[in-house]
Amino acid sequence: MLRFYLICFDIVNDKTRRKVVKELLANSIRVQKSVFEALLTDKQFIKLKNNLDKLIDYEKDSIRYYEICKNCAQNVIVSGWGSFTEQEDLIVV
Repeated sequence: MLRFYLICFDIVNDKTRRKVVKELLANSIRVQKSVFEALLTDKQFIKLKNNLDKLIDYEKDSIRYYEICKNCAQNVIVSGWGSFTEQEDLIVV
């Protein structure tokens, strides 16, 4: 079953940040500089999270994963630049 995730990060080191972004771009859609949206199976989510966990410094960095229910995802409101990522726009690897 596919689940919708909002993934946000705060990474101190530039090199680490680039690696995190590269991993996220392979599995999700960037909607802001440090915010990504992803439609993933449970297995894909666990793999992505494990890959990202290996990259970060647990003392300085933070990655947050918010699972958004289908009904709630339909209520996303965007002000300014950008639009809500529709399901067909997501590329699941």
